[in-house]
Amino acid sequence: MRQEDIWDADAAERYDTPGVGMFAPEVLGPTVDRLATLAGGGAALEFAVGTGRVAVPLAERGVPVAGIELSTAMLGRLRTKVDEATLPVVVGDMATAVAPGAYSLVYLVFNTIANLLTQAEQVACFRNAARHLDPGGRFVIELWVPELRQLPPGRQATVWHCEPGYLGLDTYNVLHQRVVSHHFRFGEGTEARLFRTPHRYVWPAELDLMAQLAGFELESRHADWAGGEFTAESRSHVSVYRLP
Repeated sequence: MRQEDIWDADAAERYDTPGVGMFAPEVLGPTVDRLATLAGGGAALEFAVGTGRVAVPLAERGVPVAGIELSTAMLGRLRTKVDEATLPVVVGDMATAVAPGAYSLVYLVFNTIANLLTQAEQVACFRNAARHLDPGGRFVIELWVPELRQLPPGRQATVWHCEPGYLGLDTYNVLHQRVVSHHFRFGEGTEARLFRTPHRYVWPAELDLMAQLAGFELESRHADWAGGEFTAESRSHVSVYRLP
């Protein structure tokens, strides 16, 4: 499964869920607030900008925002919201593509660094972020914590969400640090619709080492965008890395 094939026109059309899920005000509001603060009056670059869930409201806050996006279908959806002059986007891989200009903030939200399926690609992503940043600039990553404690011997999958009409489960390959997320949506009938995405999971400590290889230092780590304490029980984290 290639990312550019996964995020096709059908996926792009179904991605936005205004007012609920990732687009709920209680989710999106703290994200945009924190990123606007971290930009510190400078420009921001979003890796894997997608349909602009975060970039559009961040730009509306007065932060100059640009993006890098691999999927032309997702970019097409973004263009129904804002034009190129308002939010310029380079089509390409976030590990290698270069956006013009320099930035005080580069950010990756909602687990997207895990879309890069090798350690080398993930390290390259850090180095690409550093390439775009001014001295003292920040790279922010939102990422889930692998739920390997939920896997007893012989078990290869975890159910991470269950609600009427939706079931989310992950299948793990612990040898290669791979996980495939399965999203099942169903109604009253006997059939379900499946959407799958492959990832390479990364522990926070491994992420910190990748940052060091690219010249970053860990500035802060919280359990959420609102600044909650990160603990051993946290299911995700927002990590802020800074260049000297």
